[in-house]
Parts: sequence; structure tokens; C-alpha cells
Amino acid sequence: MALTDLNKQADVAAESEVKPTTSVEATNQQESGAGEAETQKPTEEAASGDVSGAGTPGTTTSSLANPSASAPSSASLYVGELDPSVTEAMLFELFNSIGPVASIRVCRDAVTRRSLGYAYVNFHNMEDGSKALDELNYTLIKGRPCRIMWSQRDPSLRKMGTGNVFIKNLDPAIDNKALHDTFSAFGKILSCKVAVDELSNSKGYGFVHFDTVDSANAAIEHVNGMLLNDKKVYVGHHVSRRERQSKFEQMKANFTNVYVKNLDTEITEQEFSDLFTPFGEITSLSLVKDQADKPRGFGFVNFANHEDAERAVDELNDTEINGKKLYVGRAQKKHEREDELRRRYEQIKMEKMNKYQGVNLFVKNLQDEVDDERLKNEFSAFGTITSAKVMTDEQGKSKGFGFVCYTTPEEANKAVTEMNQRMLAGKPLYVALAQRKEVRRTQLEAQIQARNQFRLQQQVAAAAGIPAVQYGGGPLMYGPGGYPIPAAVNGRGMPMVPGHNGPMPMYPGMPPQFPPGVAPTYPGMSPRGPAPVPAQGRPMMMPGGVPQPEAAESAVPDMPERFTAADLAAVPEENRKQVLGELLYPKIFMREEKLAGKITGMLLEMQDSELLELLEEDAALSERIDEALNVLHEFADEEPAGEQ
Repeated sequence: MALTDLNKQADVAAESEVKPTTSVEATNQQESGAGEAETQKPTEEAASGDVSGAGTPGTTTSSLANPSASAPSSASLYVGELDPSVTEAMLFELFNSIGPVASIRVCRDAVTRRSLGYAYVNFHNMEDGSKALDELNYTLIKGRPCRIMWSQRDPSLRKMGTGNVFIKNLDPAIDNKALHDTFSAFGKILSCKVAVDELSNSKGYGFVHFDTVDSANAAIEHVNGMLLNDKKVYVGHHVSRRERQSKFEQMKANFTNVYVKNLDTEITEQEFSDLFTPFGEITSLSLVKDQADKPRGFGFVNFANHEDAERAVDELNDTEINGKKLYVGRAQKKHEREDELRRRYEQIKMEKMNKYQGVNLFVKNLQDEVDDERLKNEFSAFGTITSAKVMTDEQGKSKGFGFVCYTTPEEANKAVTEMNQRMLAGKPLYVALAQRKEVRRTQLEAQIQARNQFRLQQQVAAAAGIPAVQYGGGPLMYGPGGYPIPAAVNGRGMPMVPGHNGPMPMYPGMPPQFPPGVAPTYPGMSPRGPAPVPAQGRPMMMPGGVPQPEAAESAVPDMPERFTAADLAAVPEENRKQVLGELLYPKIFMREEKLAGKITGMLLEMQDSELLELLEEDAALSERIDEALNVLHEFADEEPAGEQ
């Protein structure tokens, strides 16, 4: 998700690539000389806000009215261009070699806790900060050169463009350090940035922020038009996005350049000119041709006056010439066309989403022999189906899931109610309303965040000596690892505390409490006799049912031979998750002993039909375990650091 201003904290502006104007567009060129911006990702502009090109949180800007603006206000450094895996400990090891570090904070997303790619390092004195800036700037951290500058928290200073220089047509080999070395001869550089894409490849333009206007003017005078790595570069004063947008809107309202398409490929330049001459004076005209000197069916006409261009568009657009309907409109730059196409795509996407909202079903756990026709037949009893599709791989083999789309939400809801967990070809179906991947990921991240927060509250409560007990109809308590503990109730209507009035309540992250060697028995299952006991035996049980630590880690309860959907149906609904957890735990324990409880709790958020599938298919269970491990490791690495 582009991240919000709150998360990025006014990080470096994703400025736009500037393209030189053609002879046809000459009259529309901006006075600033920076040209128009060609935006590849409009979301970057929205996220970064209207800040100076090189104006990151570490950027300070000078002003003639405020000569001290470039002076750092504290011994705080901004460190950017960081790999997402960089932690506070790594930065401490690097910066502490310069001098005592007061605190370090890697900025992270408020929800996902993922690194935003920048951090703040606070020293005790300005001398150490200045030394770190001089010696560590562009040092490789996890294979990436970091970018260091003084932190400037005042947004008004960050947004001032005084002394900010824009450079375009850069060779891809020029990085931040090379750009810094090139321009450092003209004065003190506060910030230096080469714009890159998602793959860290140069976009061909960058920004250098000097501490004075004189330094910026000297750089423009000496470098503009020079060859850098055999490429002629353009250097000019940075024009803020607001100014560019204002000029751009003014240019759109007074356009003179007209684009014409769907022309007859046999048309001549004279015929093309004669078509537009009646509307007014033409300053330039271009009929685009191919390598064989044949017209490609489109061209440009630039009028001397806006009124003439507007009249030509109004009268010639949609007119038929030589059997072809012409398109005549204002000539657009590439970024405008891309933005318009992107808006249309998003609009169509949203319309499609709204159209299928609540009527499109996701069906999982399909047998390989189930095809589109059978899927449609199985669901046709609940309403009119507009489409039914089983997803397949490159070889045409079923992936085990598909989609069914109805005409009304009522039909879809009825199908979910009737078909979810119904047996089809020997396997219980999972049927639910289809969700987009981004929605599912957001929900998962929210669940993990909520669990982590609740676990933290439990740890704080435990440290304060508050027993983790809920009374009445409150929410379920969570066991070690953050997984629900069913509230056991004694004869007086109060929950039982481990070690008081009865055995410890079970939860699906802990081995079930059964006599040594005896497996649990569920409705519909034949009881099994005592199983062989390992040399170490089962965990010795203390009063209250709590296993001794020495034996608890090696305890793996016996598994029933088979647990079917019919067996689960015989279990009261409120106990099904506990039963499934007790069945899953031993399987997970054999794979991941230390994290078995956490993984079991995570998997229990799935539908019962999916859990039954995991009990039967070891490959599917192994895949889910891997997914859970990835999530656990990711969030363990990104645990938020407190203020130092």
C-alpha cells in the first residue's frame, strides 16, 4: 500500500521525469525551463506531498531572509535509503563507532510494523553528528548505500525550494554519491538524491539541495549542458509541484497544440494542412510517417492562437473524412495520457468490483476431477449463475479452487449457507464470498497486530501480578503464545483458575491432558487403548494439571487414526475449535516443537473444513506451517523498538 504522509513523514518527493518539448509544443514550454513532469506513479506524488525535490526529513533549506535555516537544530541525523531488514542494532553498531549514540529509531508502518526505509540517529553532541555525516554518508548497509543528512522536523523549511537544483537526463550509472561528488565543488550540499524505481534503478533525474542560492546558481551555470558519462544533462532551479501544476492547468486552458488521429494513410501533408488552415494561423504542422515515408494516420497541428485551436477541435472532432471518423483534441503529454488511462483502468476495476460485490463466491478444496461444468451444476440449484470457473495450472490441472458468480447477493448467500462444508467427491467444500488479495492481507495483518497487542497487555498484567482470568461473559483469555483458552466454569458459575477447584483449562497451543498413553476420544470414534510410552514418559502433572517444565516440551499426545467431517459434526459447535486444535497440535509439534502452540493458534482461525483438510493432507499442513513461520519470523524481526 503507497504509504501515507504520517508513515513517510514527508520523505523525499518522487519528482517527475522531464521530457523536452518538440517544435510543435514549443509554445507550451514552461518559463522555468524544467518542462512538464511525466509521472509514472501518481500515488508517489500523493504520498510525498508538495515538498522540495531533495527535501527529505533530513533536509534543511537556506533562505536569504533566514540565513540560519541551514544550521541543524539538534544532533539528530536522518538516515535514508535503508534496506527494509535493517534494524536499530545494525545502525547502532555503525554509528556508535563515531561517538556515543543517544538513541536510534527505525521508522515503521503503524499497522504492519514494516520498515519504511529510513531512520533517525541521535547523538549527544553536534560534533559527533557532523563527523558521522562526513564519514558515514553513502556507507553500504546490507548492500545499499545509505543517505545521511541533518534532520529537519520543521515542514516549512523542508518545503522551501531555495537552493534546490533539478538535474535530468542522468546516466543510469550515476548514483547518489556520484551526483554528490559532481556538485560538491560548487558549495555545501544539504541533500542529494537520484530518483529510483521500485527495483532501485535510476529514473534518469535527481536533485541537489545547496545551502545557498549562490551555490545553486553556480552549479546551474557550470553544469547545465555539460556531458556526464557521455550524456548531456539539464540543470535548472527546482520548481515545486504546486507551481508546475498551476502552470500546467493554465497551459491546458490555453492550449494551441492539437492532436489528430484516425487519418487516411493516403493523406498528403498539403491535404492535412488544407484541412486546418481555415481555422486560423498555423505555426507548425507535423504528419507522422513511418520508415517507408507513409503516413501513420496521426499528426499534430500548432495554432498561433488558442481560440483557433479550440474552434478546430469543436468543429472537426468526430467528422468523417474519406470514410474515417477523425479524432481531434488537445495534444497531451505522455504522463497525461498515462494518468488518464490509469484513471480509466481504476474506474473500470472499481465498477467491476462493485458489480460482483456480494455475488462472487470462492470455492476451495475441490477434487481434481471437478471441472467447470460440474462446479456450475452443483451450485445451480441456488440461483442463476453467470459464470463458474475452476482455476487450472499451465498443464490444465485443477488447482483445487474456483469461483462461482450469481446474479444477486441473496442467491450467493444461500449458496454459502447450503454448500459450505458439504461433501463433494469425498472432500468437504470451503465456500465463502470472494475477497481481493489486498483485503485478505489487511485482515491478516490486523489480526496479527491485535494478537500481538493483546499478548503485550497480558505480559504487562502478569508482571503486575494480575491473574489472567475473565469473569462472566467477557472475551476469551489467551494462553502462552496468544491463543484462546476456553473458560472452564465450576459449579458456582465462576471460571476455574489453574490449581484451584479443578484441572487447568485446555487451549489449542498445549498438549491435551490425558492419562499417560491414552489418546482422546471424540463422538463417533472408537476409543483406543493405551499407547506405548516413551522412555521419558508423559509429562508429570502437578496439582492443577500443569506439566513440569522438564517433561512438557517432549510431550506429544497420541493421534486418533482418522477424524472425519461426520465426527466433527457430532462435536458441539463451541468445542470444535478445541478438538481440532488438539488434533493438529501433535502434527505441528513433530515439525516445529518450539512454535507448535503459536502455529496451532494461528491455524485455528481457519474454517473448520479447511482444518479437516489439513488433518488429512500432510502436504497442505506443511504449506500452512511454512506460511505461519514466515509471518512469525517477519513480525519477530519487525518488533517495534521503544524510545531510548
